[in-house]
Amino acid sequence: MSETPPIKENKQDFNSEYDSFAFHPYNVLLTLVLFGITALFLAFTIAFIYTRVQNQLPPIRLPNIFIFNTLILLASSATMVWARRSYKADKTRNYQYALLATILLSILFMGMQVLGWGQLFANQVYIHSDNSAGYLYVISGLHFAHVIAGLPFLGAFLWAARKRMKEPVSVLVYFSDPEKRLKLRLLTLYWHFLDGLWIYLVLFFYINYLLR
Repeated sequence: MSETPPIKENKQDFNSEYDSFAFHPYNVLLTLVLFGITALFLAFTIAFIYTRVQNQLPPIRLPNIFIFNTLILLASSATMVWARRSYKADKTRNYQYALLATILLSILFMGMQVLGWGQLFANQVYIHSDNSAGYLYVISGLHFAHVIAGLPFLGAFLWAARKRMKEPVSVLVYFSDPEKRLKLRLLTLYWHFLDGLWIYLVLFFYINYLLR
C-alpha cells in the first residue's frame, strides 16, 4: 500500500516531461523552424516590394484559384484539429479519417497550385518574364515545398495508427503515449502555420496588385 503513491508520482513526472510544452526540445526545434521560415518569407516579400519599386514593374494579378487554395488549406487545418480532438477522445476511426482527410486535402492543394501556375502560364506570366513574376513563382514554390515536407509526417502518423490500432490493448497504448500526443500537437501547429502563411502571401500579392 505504501509503495503505490511513488509509482503514481513517477508516472506523473514522466508525463510532465511532455506536458511542459514550452521547454521541450521538440517544441524548441519547431519554434526555430517556424522562425526560420517566417524570416525567409519576410525577406522574399520585402525584396519583392523593393524590386518592384526600384524597377517600376507592373503588378501581377493572382488567379482566382489561389483563393480556392486558401479554402482548401483552411479545411486541412480543420481536419488536423479534428484529428487531435479524436486522439484525445480515443476515437480510433475518427482519428484515422481525420489524418487521411488532411493528406487528401494537402494533395488537392498541391494539384490546384499546379493548375494555378498553369493559369499564370496561360496569361503569359513566366518565371523569366520579369523580377516580380520570378518572386511570385519562388515564393509560392517555397510554400509548396513546405507542404510537401509535412506530408511524410502525416503519412507516418496514419501508418502507425493503422498498424497499431487493431486490438483494444494496442489502441490503449497508442492513445496513452505522451510523446505521440506532443508530436501530434506540434504537427497541428505546423499545419496552422502553413495555413496562416498562405493567407499572408495571398493578401500580400493582392494588395500589391491594387497598389499600382
